Amino acid sequence: MAYLLDTNVLLRCADSNHPMYNDAINAISLLRHQGETLCIVPQNLIEFWNVYTRPANKNGLGHTASEAGEEIIRLKAFFLFLADTASIYDEWERLVMQYQIKGVNVHDARLTAAMLVYGLTHILTFNISDFARYSEITAVNPSTITP
Repeated sequence: MAYLLDTNVLLRCADSNHPMYNDAINAISLLRHQGETLCIVPQNLIEFWNVYTRPANKNGLGHTASEAGEEIIRLKAFFLFLADTASIYDEWERLVMQYQIKGVNVHDARLTAAMLVYGLTHILTFNISDFARYSEITAVNPSTITP
């Protein structure tokens, strides 16, 4: 089975001081060891760049654009990168209408749309509740991944 990684998991892996760092790293390691395919999409990288370069005093990680670029290259090399397609927008539009999505939740709807277009059923996320509305997918907390 393949998993989409939520951006919060990628960000926890990039911050060794975060309390969820070990859960994120361990889950990725265990899933890879179990032969699971771990995927990312452009939406992940856009969200990652936002937080990675945002100042620490504004709830970001405070890195430079150059550092973010290097990290994006590493992420694309380490995980299966699934490109955007026109059908992802169409699926996103269907989801936001069906589930009456508002505000910031449109970003999670876009991740879900990419999952559905690519046939992914599971997302690794620390925010299970953000994806609970979508009956088409299963959200998995990294702390629940065991050998």
